[in-house]
Parts: sequence; structure tokens; C-alpha cells
Amino acid sequence: MNQNKLNFPWLLQMAWRDSRKNRSRLLLFISSIILGIAALVAIYSLGDNLRQNIDEQAATLIGADLALYGNKPVTGKSKAFVDSLSKTRSEERSFASMIYFTKGGGNRLAQVKAMEGGYPYYGKFETVPVTAEKTFRTRKEALVDQALMLQYQAKVGDSIKIGEVTFGIAGILEKAPGSTGLTSTVAPTVYIPMQYLKQTGLMQKGSRVAYRYYFRFPANVNVEKLAKKLEPRFEAFDLDYKTVQGQKEDTGRSFKDLTRFLALVGFVALLLGCIGVASAIHIYIREKLSSIAILRCLGVKASQAFLIYVIQIACIGILGSVLGAVLGTAIQQFLPLVIKDFLPFELTTDISWQAIGQGLAIGVLISILFALPPLVSIRKVSPLNVLRSSADAANPAKDPLAWALYGLIVLFIFGFSYLQMRTWTEALIFTGGILGAFLILYATASLLTWLVRRFFPASWSYLWRQGLANLYRPNNQTAILIVSIGLGTALVCTLFFTQDILLQRVQLSTSGNQPNIVLFDIQNNQKEAVLAIAKAQHVPVNQSVSIVNMRLEEVNGRTAADFEGDTTAEQSRRIFGREYRVTFRDSTTSTEKITKGKWQGVYHPSSAFIPISLEEGFANRSRIELGDTMVFNVQGTMMSTVVSSFREVNWGEVQTNFLVVFPKGVLEEAPQFHVMLTHVPDPQTSASFQQAIVRQFPNISIIDLALVLRVLDDIFNKIGFVIRFMAGFSILTGIIVLIASVLISKYQRLQESVLLRTLGASRKQIFAITALEYFFLGSLAALTGILLSLAGSWSLAKFSFEAEFKPDAWPVIAVFLFVSLMTVLIGLVNSRGILSRPPLEVLRQDV
Repeated sequence: MNQNKLNFPWLLQMAWRDSRKNRSRLLLFISSIILGIAALVAIYSLGDNLRQNIDEQAATLIGADLALYGNKPVTGKSKAFVDSLSKTRSEERSFASMIYFTKGGGNRLAQVKAMEGGYPYYGKFETVPVTAEKTFRTRKEALVDQALMLQYQAKVGDSIKIGEVTFGIAGILEKAPGSTGLTSTVAPTVYIPMQYLKQTGLMQKGSRVAYRYYFRFPANVNVEKLAKKLEPRFEAFDLDYKTVQGQKEDTGRSFKDLTRFLALVGFVALLLGCIGVASAIHIYIREKLSSIAILRCLGVKASQAFLIYVIQIACIGILGSVLGAVLGTAIQQFLPLVIKDFLPFELTTDISWQAIGQGLAIGVLISILFALPPLVSIRKVSPLNVLRSSADAANPAKDPLAWALYGLIVLFIFGFSYLQMRTWTEALIFTGGILGAFLILYATASLLTWLVRRFFPASWSYLWRQGLANLYRPNNQTAILIVSIGLGTALVCTLFFTQDILLQRVQLSTSGNQPNIVLFDIQNNQKEAVLAIAKAQHVPVNQSVSIVNMRLEEVNGRTAADFEGDTTAEQSRRIFGREYRVTFRDSTTSTEKITKGKWQGVYHPSSAFIPISLEEGFANRSRIELGDTMVFNVQGTMMSTVVSSFREVNWGEVQTNFLVVFPKGVLEEAPQFHVMLTHVPDPQTSASFQQAIVRQFPNISIIDLALVLRVLDDIFNKIGFVIRFMAGFSILTGIIVLIASVLISKYQRLQESVLLRTLGASRKQIFAITALEYFFLGSLAALTGILLSLAGSWSLAKFSFEAEFKPDAWPVIAVFLFVSLMTVLIGLVNSRGILSRPPLEVLRQDV
């Protein structure tokens, strides 16, 4: 052999020959990275498919070339402007209202949309029967969301009452442009013809209505360019707009965030697998020290010995990445089923060769990168290792080059996360979070191992002592298993805890005597009658609040026109374009706290300005300070006010909270409507009370918080399923790492078990020792993951959700037992071959 050349063909041949005896073990290395690559390829493919489908179906998402949105009707010049845009146009008015099913007597708050014109111009309303999409437009009929139809067991031909008008159900609405399964759950939609809207009697004072106008232009019109040109006029008339290109960008941005998040979850699974590879390679190289030393005696250079095993690992990475890419492409076909409720369009799947290429590149690179730190120790194996054993030769912790490689691994993780998040800050946070989790888990494993060794229970029985001692003996897998299994456990537990925090927060807000029914849009002449119905049905009224609609005209003497085009202006023009719903009272509520200034609850006519209180966050966003003056327009009457205080508002409580609060003595005679909060003790009373209100006052809308809670639960479950689906890759990878780690250390345990057999231990005793060892491992891994999850969930509850954290003990116990018993089961199944070996094998070198 030529010593001056690497002789690559010979290196390949040696790598192949050396692998023949260890292929089953090398296949375990491959399995550790397959799931991580599969997750990444599946997510990358999903992202490519989403981009392609969004490009192809963007027009059907908006249903028109241009859509205008406003919160007030267009009149005068604004109407003339809107009418002049295109001859092919449609109008929609959308508002929340109670729907009453005349046959079954059920009622539900829904989103009513009154339509006029041929909208949608792209795509269509998907209805059953198909003809209902056209017939409902010219008759006194409605399209009813299938979620409502299923909930109240209604059929086509039945009737619903909206306000004062009874509509026949023309068809079941399965899908409308831009709708998703979640929007149907949260706000089921009912379409009616515009010509009957006035007859419903629902367009009353205080009713919040969204006005939308849809336009179709000839094919030769550049709608995006036209919209940009008309943007100043849209703003002048308080209209927002959206084009097909804008819809495409918004939708693509939303799902890009989703795929980036899921890709990071998949990347965690890949990292777990690679840590498993690194640990297994470390043990693999320790067992190969004598073989490498013999090669060195035969004249093989250290670099050549190093490359033999690098070639093996590179082939492992290639094969694992290929298999992972194949599996990921298969999973890609099922992902649309998992996320279909989040998609406003039909997702078609095609093989993404770009995603496959990215998966292959990442798989090969990261498998080699993680395997290199233990591999570099081969450089220090000398021919003398044939005669003596040196643990230092296989210890990368003492090699500066190994630490440089660890730095490269951290840079790779940061680079990958930056490519997903596109911001340095978020990439640093993700990288720090991953490293922090790994370091905490590793430190916990090291601490537990040290505690076991330091405070070893010498009084325990022999079998328990042997099982516990295996946690810190040479070639133990305590650290790697606690890191891999613990991180997977922490991911899933944190998801469950977070979901529980959110649900418990809503439940606490509606428990006891807290309000669980909200009635709004109550007119002045209806207030006493509503109170009478509540009294007759023994329903207590927790709160009754008057609300006045107004618009902001001036801030410190400047109007919206003064801020136009002024890029240095502190206040945004947006604060002038909105409609303010305010109340008046002489005291703060239990959900408010004065943070700055002085609360003034009564207005004295001698004062030049009316003192008002602003919600602190709104004031900060709008750059408004204490002492600033604001002029509000209340139905044509100008009211000059001064900001006298800021309030911190707890928006999570079931109360009527406001951005702006006036004192008493000002708005009592202004046009107003009312909101009432009540508490009903049971579903039967709730149904009876709601039906009585809807029959007598169809304009009043009712929010049933018990129904809201069920809807939230459904949403959290759907979102949680998607996240758990991806977190499952981490769990499965952790299990595979567990299996691989057990099998890798099986050869070391073989010698220990045979020695025990030689000393007289029975199979039953060895079986018990093995079971106890893996129970300790599994329980420590589960306990560490659960503790990490509890700490993280507590932090989320306290600092993000500002809620009390009271985890349910039973799920925690169930997770602990499942992980512990699964570890024991896998350990025993993979170690079963040890018990069948005869004691004479301890005398053989070739095991």
C-alpha cells in the first residue's frame, strides 16, 4: 500500500469489510435519523405544495379581483366612487345575529351575510344540493353552514328565523371562498339575499356591521397597480382593500409561519436522533480501539483509519436520509388530512424534489457532523493500544478539535433556525432554548448519576443494588436516554399543560356565579322588558352597561387630515378611522386598576373639558399622554375631553371592558344601547331563557359562554393534534434511540451477565436486574421530562397567560408510568438474547 496516498478505493474496501460484522448495529444508527429526515421532508414538501396551491387558488380565496372593507355604509361621494370602479360588482353586509330553528326550537349566534350580486366571481359556494348556490339569491331562502345543520339536526326545506323574517333553508353550505373548518366551528355562517335584510329589523342603532364590496375587472386590467394608485382615496373613505396578490401574500405568510414552526419541531426530532448516533458511535469506537490499533501496527496511518469510519458514517447518513426522504414523501400524502381544518382551499400533493434534496443534504451533513466528535479520537490511537487499553484515546471531551466540532454543531443549529425564522433574535432564542433544554437534561442526568453513586443504598437487596449500579457503570446510557426520552416527554407534556391552562382560565372565568350569558344590542325601549324576562325565569343580572358609539375627530387640536403624509407624526391615522364604543360610570370595576393619573367619575359642568380614562395599552400604542385633549363626535355633537387617567384592564375576565370610559353626567341622554351579563345555573334554564329573548326581541344577540368553552376546547384539540403529530416524531425518535442504545450496550452487558451466570446468578435474577435498571432509566427520564415541562408550563402560565397553574395529577402519573414501563419493556425485549448465552462465552474474545 502506498503510504503517501490515501488510496481511496482501499479505504472504501476496508470500510465495507469492517461493516460486515456490524451491519445490524450500523442499521440502528440509520434508524435514529430516519424519522427526523422524514419529518423535515414531509414539512418541506407540504410548504412547497402550499405555495403552489396558494398561487393557483388565490383568486378563489378572495372570490374577486378586488375587495373593499369598511365598518360603515358608503354614501355620497364615497358611494359614487365605489360604484364607478367596475360594472361587475357585489355587496355583502356581515353581522352577528341569533338564528332560531323553528322546527326544533334551537337558537345559536351565527355570522349572517346578506349578499347582492354575482359573488363569488372565482370559485363558488359549495352547497348541497348544488343548485342552492343560485336559487337562494332570488327567493326568501338561506344557505346554512353544515356545522349548524348538524348541531340542530336540520334538513333542507326546514325554516330558520333571522330577526323578523323566516327563511327556508335552500341548502347546506359546505364551503365558501376563504372559509376553513375552524371558522365554521367558531362562527358558522348563514347567507341570505340582501333584498330581505331591511325586513329583518336587525340594522338598528349599535349594531356592528361589516360592509364589503367585491369587484371583477376585465383580464387586461392590472388590478394590483390600480389598487396602489387608488390607495389614498380608499384611505380617505375609511376603506381597506385586498387584491388577489395581497390575499396570496397574506395566506402564504400565514402558512409559511406554520410550516416553519413544524419544521423546527421536526428538526428537534432529527437532533435527538443525531445525539443518539453520536452516543452510539462513541461506544462503537471504544469497542473498535483494538482493531484500529492492529491496523496502525500494519502501517495504516491515523488519517486513513479515521477516514475508514468516516466513510461508514457518511454511508449511514446517505442511506438514512434516503429512507427518511422516502418515508417523508409518504407522510406528505397524509398531512393534508391532519391540517385540512386550517386550510381555506383544497390542498393537492405532489412530490417535491426540492424538499427531498434539502432533506438529503441536511441528513448527510448533520449525521457526519454529530458523529465527528467521537470519531476524531481515532487520530490518537497508537499501535501501543494493542498492548494496553487507554480510555483517553476514545474520550473526545479532552480533544480541542472535538470542542471545535461542538461549536460547529451549535452554529449549524443556529443557521438552520435562522433560515426558518429569518430573524437573528428568534434564531438565537430557539438555539439557546434547544441548548438550554439539552444542558438541563444532561446536567440532571449527571446529577442523578452522581447522587446514586454518592448515596448508594448499600442496605438494599442485591438485585436492587445491581440494577441501580448499572446507571453509572462503564458504557452506561443514562445521560443519552434521559436527554432523548426526557425531551420528547417534555414536549408532549408541555402541550397538554398549556392546553389545560387556557381551558382552565376560561372555565374559571365562567365558574361559580360569574356571568355565563352575554346579551348585547339591547335598545333603550327593550331594557325593562329584558329585565322582566330574566326576573320571571329566575336568572340574575350580574351587570347592565350602557354603550355609546362615537368617532374621534381631534387629538390635541389636530385632525386626521393633519397627520396625512406626515411620517414623523406620533399618532397613527388609524385611531381616527375606527368607531369607539364607550361607556360612562362613576367608579372602576373589579377588572380595572388605575396605573397613572387620577380617576374622575363625575363630570362637573364648570369644567372646560370632560375627564376621560384610557386603557393603558391603547394609550401607549397611540402615543397619547396624560393631559392630552381629544374631541369625540357623538351623533353630530362634539365633546371636548382631556385624558385624566390610564387603566390596566384584565381582558381575560368575563366583564364589559372598554378602551375609553367617560364619567357620569355627560352621555346619559346620548343615543345608546345596552349590554347585560347574566348567570344561568343549568343548560335547561339557559335554553329557555335564550328562546324567550330571541322570540320577543330577535335583534338581541346572545353569547353562550358554555358553548364558547366547547368551541375553544374543539379548537385547542385540533391545534394540539397537529402539534402532537409532529411532536410524535420526537417521541418515536427517542424510543428508537432507546432501542439503539440498549442494543449497542448489549455487548457490554453480555459480558457482565455471563460473569454473573458464572458466579451462580440464575436467569430470573439477571432478568430482575435488567428490568430494574431500565425501570430506573425510564423513571428518571420521565421524571426529568415532566419536571422540565412543569417548570416551562408554570412560566408560561405566570408570565404569558397570567393564569394560575394547577396541573391535573392523573395525566402526569399516566405519562410517568407509560414512559417507565415502555423503557422496561423495550429493555427486556432487546436483552432477551443475553439470558440464553452459556457461561463459557465469558472465556471467548469474539462475542
